[in-house]
Amino acid sequence: MAEAPVLLSIDGRGIATATLNRPQVGNAYNEELLNALIEGLDRLRADPAVRALVIRGAGKHFQAGADLNWLAQAAEYGPERAFQASMATTTAMQKLNEFPRPTFALVQGACFGGGCGIVCCVDVALATPQAVFGLTEVRVGVAPTPISTHMVHAMGLRHTRRYALTGERFGAEEALRIGLVHEVVAADQVEARLAEILEETMHSAPGAMAVTKDSFLGANGLKLDAREMAQLAHESWMQRASEEGKEGLRAFREKRRPAWYRPA
Repeated sequence: MAEAPVLLSIDGRGIATATLNRPQVGNAYNEELLNALIEGLDRLRADPAVRALVIRGAGKHFQAGADLNWLAQAAEYGPERAFQASMATTTAMQKLNEFPRPTFALVQGACFGGGCGIVCCVDVALATPQAVFGLTEVRVGVAPTPISTHMVHAMGLRHTRRYALTGERFGAEEALRIGLVHEVVAADQVEARLAEILEETMHSAPGAMAVTKDSFLGANGLKLDAREMAQLAHESWMQRASEEGKEGLRAFREKRRPAWYRPA
């Protein structure tokens, strides 16, 4: 039997860990992983013993964005199923963003596309110096609309516009500068640093933290309603199903430049 795409655990203090578990593809997400993450977040949210949540990636990388083989399949879905595929991404990010306990991400290796979305949705993000980031969807002709609002909230519109449009990759220090991560910590010290912050968090009252987080998001218009989520998902699947989206995915799989590339 294949191992679950998301592994959940809770320690004696109530610190939950959700490990993205497709290391053979850099933890790239497909519908199976997204649905497992949604289910896991719902389960942890309903458990009063949970005091905090840590998101990790199994293996060398944190999360390499969407599984492009799955995206190619999704580009051929009918409208209803294609919309639901995009809603899975939108819903997973919304549930993580609005999770009522403190959330943390430990980023190592690749963090692309939806991986950056996850980082934008947590309360505390730590990265190792070797981590590499990128909002790379436009390079394959698709649009990062399911994570767009969260990127703007975390990094500001100015930085989001640059990196979501150019698709450039950037390092941990740049991620720190633009507000995507909170700290860059040496790989052999990052677990200890996480433990220190979690220890500080244990001094905070769970109910007070939940009200504080909900107030921050709600009072500043940072919670998505059903109409907004549907719009983001609709924009996502429409671009994915476009001729440009299909060409971008074909070019990636064929290891060639897409038709829109123009050399200097």
